[in-house]
Amino acid sequence: MARIMTDPAQRRFLFLQGPHGPFFHRLAKMLRAAGARTWRVGFNAGDAAFWHDRSSYIPYRGSLDGWAGTFEGLIEEHGITDIVLYGDTRPVHAAAVMAARARGLCVHVFEEGYLRPWWVTYERGGTNGHSRLMEIGIDEMRVALERSDPEIAEAPAHWGDMRQHVFYGALYHWFVLFRNRAYSGFRAHRALPLTTEARLYTTRLLLMPFLALDRIVATARIRQGGYPYHLALLQLEHDASFRAHSPFARMSEFLELVIDGFAKGAPRHHHLVFKAHPLENGQAPLKRIIRDLARAHGVEGRVHYLRGGKLARLLDAARTAVTVNSTAAQQVLWRGIPLKAFGRAVYSKPDFTSTQPLPEFFAAPVRPDRRAYRDYRRFLLETSQVSGGFYSSAGRRRLLRQVADMMLAAEDPYDALRAGRVAPRQPLRALP
Repeated sequence: MARIMTDPAQRRFLFLQGPHGPFFHRLAKMLRAAGARTWRVGFNAGDAAFWHDRSSYIPYRGSLDGWAGTFEGLIEEHGITDIVLYGDTRPVHAAAVMAARARGLCVHVFEEGYLRPWWVTYERGGTNGHSRLMEIGIDEMRVALERSDPEIAEAPAHWGDMRQHVFYGALYHWFVLFRNRAYSGFRAHRALPLTTEARLYTTRLLLMPFLALDRIVATARIRQGGYPYHLALLQLEHDASFRAHSPFARMSEFLELVIDGFAKGAPRHHHLVFKAHPLENGQAPLKRIIRDLARAHGVEGRVHYLRGGKLARLLDAARTAVTVNSTAAQQVLWRGIPLKAFGRAVYSKPDFTSTQPLPEFFAAPVRPDRRAYRDYRRFLLETSQVSGGFYSSAGRRRLLRQVADMMLAAEDPYDALRAGRVAPRQPLRALP
């Protein structure tokens, strides 16, 4: 366990790659206001574009092979006590986390919220399959919650960041594509070529109004179809949770498994709806793959594909849901709908995720323990879930008011709750 200095003036934060946009720059500014010192390592022109303090910016232009040695040198040169990053599985982050742990540094990891909308995840050491939540059981959570507020307010159904998320993603990839000459050693952590990814982000940004209309029509058709249906929640194939914490190498493998289980187990009058991730960019021809698999398994006409959209409307009438390890499954469990998950996820607790074989799950699903899930959700709201967002200005303001103090605290959110000390929280009634 890292030893945390309580005096902010003794803290030295090294930022690595963050969410697209200015969040890391704003967070560092607040930490400096508290007395700490901050630096940022940039691996490409997109990282540089969103960090405005040139005096604390450190460009890394080498290859991945040389990164570990450079990172060790930066720790020594600047007396680093803490590292800050977004997601812990991309190669440069995984190497840094390993070295930081060996030296006893504090590792601050941000991720999209485990609970959505309007939440961000803040943990120390790791997130998703590397989170401490993987080892904390429901009974242990209940003991910790005995000293907390039993009336934790839920965030409203407020999204608001999707347009900004897509915009910053397109802008980031534009910088990497056209301004990256100085970073000759840079290699993206995703398999997709940068030119293709930039084109897909830009195309999606331009087509958002038309895609929204298509989703509305398709969702209405399913909701008014009059048939029982099961939901399959898809993820981005390059998503860190999918790549690092699932048994599948490709999304097509998951599609094959689900359609096969549906064909073998679901009643003949039931349908199956695949819902794409809201940021799905067409990298893989999912609609065609699903259509071909449905035909091959004899369930053509009973399998549908949706381009994202509001999950809540679909869950209102869903019989079950199946996923790899999508955070959208939290909405499924909140409604008491049976859930089958195949990857490592912070919600993969035997109390509320199914252990049935897939054909049996589609035929006669077992409901989750809703009381256990409510306790689990309350534990998250008291610890790692911080209201706000990375991408909109209102979301960043709300997030920054809370998370800087959490990072400067001696204890991580889970240990603080056990000790009867909770992280700073803003009343949810005043959103921005």
